[in-house]
Amino acid sequence: MNARFDSIGLVVSDMAASLAFYRRLGLDIPAAADTEPHVEHTLPGGTRILWDTEEVVRSFDPDWTRPQGGGRADLAFVCDGPDEVDRLYEELVAAGYSGHLKPFDAFWGQRYATLHDPDGVGVSLFAASA
Repeated sequence: MNARFDSIGLVVSDMAASLAFYRRLGLDIPAAADTEPHVEHTLPGGTRILWDTEEVVRSFDPDWTRPQGGGRADLAFVCDGPDEVDRLYEELVAAGYSGHLKPFDAFWGQRYATLHDPDGVGVSLFAASA
């Protein structure tokens, strides 16, 4: 038997707020999902993102506590080009989301920026430099 990577799970404090953020990144998640305790979205290629409320996690792990700090895991979204990195970063910051690293030209050949989702998960935006 070989294990196969299938999904990324996120624990959220506010499902609607979290899904609104990921919709702005282009994920097509139905509005009705905002009130669900567990939501799944399949990405192109088959990998899934799973969102669970803190209450759901505590239902099977009563000792679970909200992590403090960040930087343990990040998600990364590829953009169509450097201008898209800049545009999307500015759009999300203007919408009230927390920017972390403003767009910059990274030494590894990408236009790169980082924000935080409503629960503090790092979300990077990148594209090949022009």
